[in-house]
Amino acid sequence: MPITVPSTELAVFELRQYTLRPGRREELIERFDREFVESQEECGAAVVGQFRDLDDPDRFVWLRGFRDMVVRHEALAAFYGGPVWAEHGPAANATMADSDDVLLLRPLVEGGGPAVEPSGRPRAGSPAPDRFVSVLVRSFPPGREEGPALVRDGLLPLLGETGPAPLAALATETARNTFARLPVRTGENVAVVLTSYPDEAAQAEHLAALRDHPLAREEILPALARERIAPDLTLRLAPTGRSLLR
Repeated sequence: MPITVPSTELAVFELRQYTLRPGRREELIERFDREFVESQEECGAAVVGQFRDLDDPDRFVWLRGFRDMVVRHEALAAFYGGPVWAEHGPAANATMADSDDVLLLRPLVEGGGPAVEPSGRPRAGSPAPDRFVSVLVRSFPPGREEGPALVRDGLLPLLGETGPAPLAALATETARNTFARLPVRTGENVAVVLTSYPDEAAQAEHLAALRDHPLAREEILPALARERIAPDLTLRLAPTGRSLLR
């Protein structure tokens, strides 16, 4: 049976961004939602969210979680060495031009992982929800804690004060990737904030309210700008019909 791991017990996450071959995204999503959800969860992974990138018709983004790094290794070995991937993996890989853009993450704060339960997942073939999910990725110098701490202690409370509280707040997991078959980005120091909105207008209103907040305007946002080493990346995503994050 698929696992029903409480989201509070997930301590390791992968944010995976796939660049697909032109016109193949719907093919991958249909196969993914039909074949790769319960089969991964039977192996010990939690498939947390699956998304269409609204800014790139050939980009598929998804998030999965694990109890810890040991379970991650065991779950990945079981799934990618198992019968479902043997049958459907080659067809899935044929849709992909690149699948190595992967951030290995952990909750930024206690309870900062996504509050979802696999047992509540919609059935295969369910329509996509009318929701908009924003994923903000902020990059900081490797080894420096000031940037993630500013997000944790300064930005997150203000986000909850000026609009909807984030779905999840995550940061780089520094443990070594023990499943070399699936590479992850190394040398990263990021904070990732996921937020759900009814539409893009609601997101714009939230960001405007944040920028207008005196503490954000005068202290937190300027401090974050000084700490970052690259422009902030915002992923504008639409959940698939089976995504738990929505």
